[in-house]
Amino acid sequence: MKNNTVLITGGAGFIGSNFIPFFLESNPNTRVVNLDKLTYAGDLSNIQELEGNKRYIFVKGDICNRQLIENLFNEYEFSGVIHFAAESHVDNSIKNPSAFIDTNITGTFNLIDVAKKFWMHGPQDYKQEYLGARFHHISTDEVYGTLEKTGLFTEQTPYAPNSPYSASKASSDFIVRSYFHTYGMNVVTTNCSNNYGPKQHDEKLIPTIIRKAISGEHIPIYGDGKNIRDWLYVLDHCKGIELAYKKGKAGETYNIGGRNERDNLYIVNTICEILDQIIPANHSYKKQISFVKDRPGHDFRYAIDASKIEEELGWKANENFESGIKKTVNWYLNKYKA
Repeated sequence: MKNNTVLITGGAGFIGSNFIPFFLESNPNTRVVNLDKLTYAGDLSNIQELEGNKRYIFVKGDICNRQLIENLFNEYEFSGVIHFAAESHVDNSIKNPSAFIDTNITGTFNLIDVAKKFWMHGPQDYKQEYLGARFHHISTDEVYGTLEKTGLFTEQTPYAPNSPYSASKASSDFIVRSYFHTYGMNVVTTNCSNNYGPKQHDEKLIPTIIRKAISGEHIPIYGDGKNIRDWLYVLDHCKGIELAYKKGKAGETYNIGGRNERDNLYIVNTICEILDQIIPANHSYKKQISFVKDRPGHDFRYAIDASKIEEELGWKANENFESGIKKTVNWYLNKYKA
């Protein structure tokens, strides 16, 4: 390999901004170039801890700009790509699906196609200096659709996306898969369950609950609050991504889930109980819970079977929901009270 510089896309977003500091610390001989468009979900304050780090370079740009990607590959001669960049908010995909098609499908195609042309002479034929160069695609369990009250998503679960967001992520997964089967590219894909933890965008469920609670507003919960998600603490996810990037088998998919199924009512009640203890008001925060009209196509339940990455790569989630949510609430209280 010519050098050890990795392109990370979307590194100013929630998961990417947790991943990059972790990755740099655990890989002291690696340099990272972070390419981020800084849309509503990307925030430079998420990565301010990296200012002055000589192994970190930030580039503001759009993965839909193919010329930019080609220029970056030529300048930095990347030995790997870890691709987080995506439009990811389901509600926004319902209102404006075109942005999701552009970024998640066209942007992913641009990245992997440029990487292929830079790393390979042709199908099944890597350039000698880029043997081992890998493209890691970060995806979601939402590509599998919805589950009833029982069962788990596995890597063999048929795709059945139900929103423009999940449909665009499913498309990007298939593009990456095709570059392995057609060209022999060294790719790996990880599909994760719902992440939570520091640096998540304010409009997401858990930050919204905390923010609305402490500001005395109604805490909005969709429908009857019975929708179930498998919750994964973001640092546990970062550890799984690094393992799959370094040790995962080429062409394989690994599901990363926390084995922490909780419905939205449990989430909001737990957070309110923590807040009642830490910063009690003159009433329980639970009194602010308000049920609002459900969103269209709201999947009932997601849950991941993470056996494959646990057994093959030795990954294990360190946090259960109850330990992770306490850390998360404290982090947001520091943010919102600042």
